[in-house]
Amino acid sequence: MAKTIQKITLSASRDIPFDRLLLSQSNVRRVKAGVSIEELAADIARRTLLQSITVRPVLDDKGAETGMFEIPADGRRYRALELLVRLQRLAKTAPIPCVVRTEGIAEEDSLAENVQRAPLHPLDQFRAFQTLREKGQSEEEIAAVFFVAVSVVKQRLRLAAVSPRLLEVYAEDEMTLDQLMAFSVSPDHERQEQVWEAIQRSYKKESYQIRRMLTEGAVRASDKRAQYAGEDYVAAGGAIMRDLFQQDDGGWLQDAGMLARVVAEKLERDANAIRAEGWKWVEMAPEFPYGHSYGLRRIAGTRRPLSDEEIAQVEALRAEAEQLEEEAAAADEVSDDADQRLGEIEAEIDALTHRPPVYDPAEIAMAGVFVSIDGNGGLRVERGYVRPEDEPLVVEEADEAALAGEGSGIADDDSDPAMPESRIIVAHVGDAAEPEPEEEDGIKPLPDRLLTELTAYRTLALREALGHEPGIAYLALLHALCLRLFYRYGAESCLEIEAKSVMFGAQAPGLADTPLAARVDARHEVWAAQLPEDSAELWDALANLDTDSREALFAHCVALTLNATHDAYNRRPRAL
Repeated sequence: MAKTIQKITLSASRDIPFDRLLLSQSNVRRVKAGVSIEELAADIARRTLLQSITVRPVLDDKGAETGMFEIPADGRRYRALELLVRLQRLAKTAPIPCVVRTEGIAEEDSLAENVQRAPLHPLDQFRAFQTLREKGQSEEEIAAVFFVAVSVVKQRLRLAAVSPRLLEVYAEDEMTLDQLMAFSVSPDHERQEQVWEAIQRSYKKESYQIRRMLTEGAVRASDKRAQYAGEDYVAAGGAIMRDLFQQDDGGWLQDAGMLARVVAEKLERDANAIRAEGWKWVEMAPEFPYGHSYGLRRIAGTRRPLSDEEIAQVEALRAEAEQLEEEAAAADEVSDDADQRLGEIEAEIDALTHRPPVYDPAEIAMAGVFVSIDGNGGLRVERGYVRPEDEPLVVEEADEAALAGEGSGIADDDSDPAMPESRIIVAHVGDAAEPEPEEEDGIKPLPDRLLTELTAYRTLALREALGHEPGIAYLALLHALCLRLFYRYGAESCLEIEAKSVMFGAQAPGLADTPLAARVDARHEVWAAQLPEDSAELWDALANLDTDSREALFAHCVALTLNATHDAYNRRPRAL
C-alpha cells in the first residue's frame, strides 16, 4: 500500500492595520547593514511594499490573542513604514500585507528570514541594469532607483564588453568576479577568449595578469608621450581602454603606432618653432638617453637683469605673500582662496626671476638644441650645445720674420708691391697642438733624445716631491678631474688620470626624468657656473676655494665617475 505524502500547510496571510503592529525583541538582527531606512522608505513609497511582513500574534497571560501582532523579522521594513507614517505619507490604519505565523519559534523565524536570503548574482544585476538601460533609463536614474552609486551601475554595465562565452563561464562559477572585471578592459572578444585560454594553461590566473595581457602593446595614459600628445591622439580617432573597476590613471591608449605618429608630428611642429630662432641644428626625440650632452660645450647665455619696475613688482608680490601668511598664522588655518593666491604669487615671482637666458646671434649660429618630452609630458628644450666640429677656429698670425725664412716660397727681391703681404695662418681646434714658439737667436733647440731624458728625470723628481705634499696632490687630482668633467678641451694636466662618466644609453629608459637625475644635473650646473670659462684659470680658481667647497667639488667629481651598472658584456661582480 502506497504511503500517503503529508501535504504542508502555509501560514495564513491577511492585511493588518499598521497601528496593530509592533517590533519584537526576538529579532536576531542587531547590526545595521545594507540600504538605510530612509532609502527603503523612499523605495516603498515609489513601488509600495513588494514583500509581506512576517508577524506573530501577541498573547496575553492566558494565551489568548490580544489583537496586536509582533514582528520577529522584517524589522527594517516596519521601520520604513513607520517613517512614512511619521511623515504623513501613510495612514496609521493603512492595511499592511502580513503572513501570520503561529508555529515554531520566533527567533528561528528571524534567523531563517535573514540567513536563507540569497544575494543577487552580479551577472543577474548586470542583466537587469542592462535591460533598464535598453528601456531608456540613464545610469543616474538606475542608480537613484536602486540606491547605489553611479559608478556601480557603470561597472555592472561595463560587463557588456565581456565576451558572452566568458559570461557563461562566470555564471557557472568557473571564473571569479575579479577575473571577469579584468576582461572588461578590452572590448575585443576574440582577444579576451585567447587570454582566457592562455591563463587556463598557466599558474598565473590573477586579475592583474589578465589586465597585463589584454593591455600588452598599449600605452598607459600616464605615460609622458600620452600626456604630451593625448589630445592629438583622441582627435585622430585613437581608442582609449578604461578600467572602471580599479584606478587606471586614465586608462591605456590602444594604438601605440598612432600615438608614435602624433607625438612625432607634434614634436616636429614644436621643433620648427625653435628652428626659427636661428639655431644651427635642432635634434628632437621623445626621449634622449641620460648623458646625451656629455662632451658638448654648452653656451651659458646671459640673463637680462630685472628693471626697476620689475623689482618693485617682485617686492610687492612678496609683501602680499607675507601678509597672507601672517593672516593665516593668526587664524591658525589657510583658506582655500589664500592658498590659491599664494600659489599664483609664487608662479608670478618665478616667471619674473627665472627667465630664459638670451643668446648672442653668433653663438646661436654655431650651437644647437635638443627637443624632447619631460617626465610630466611637457616640452623639454635644451638650448646652446656646441658640437666639437662646430667649435670656432683659433686663428693665429705668424711672425712676419718667418715669411722670409727658407722654404717660404717668396723671395724678397721678386715680391710684387701690388700683391698683398703674405701671411701664414695657423688654425687649430681644441686639443690640436699649438705651434711651438720660435727659438731666440743664438739658442739651438735640444735634441729630442736629450729632451726626453731630461723630462724623465723631471717627472721622477716631481713624483718624489709630490709624494710629500698631500695638499698639492689633492689639488692636482681635483684639477685633473675638473678638466675632464667640466671642459670640452682640457689637456693642461700632467697627471695621467682619466675621469670617465658613464652614459646610460639603453640601460634605463626614462632615467633623465627621475628626481635623482635632476638633483645630479642641478648640482653639476651650480659648480659649472662657479668655475672659470677658461681652463687655464682653473688651477688658481681651485686653489682659492675654501676647504669645504673644495671637498664638495671633489665629491661631486668622484660621484660622476661612479659606475655600478651590471652589463651582460662587462660583468664586474666585485665592483662596489
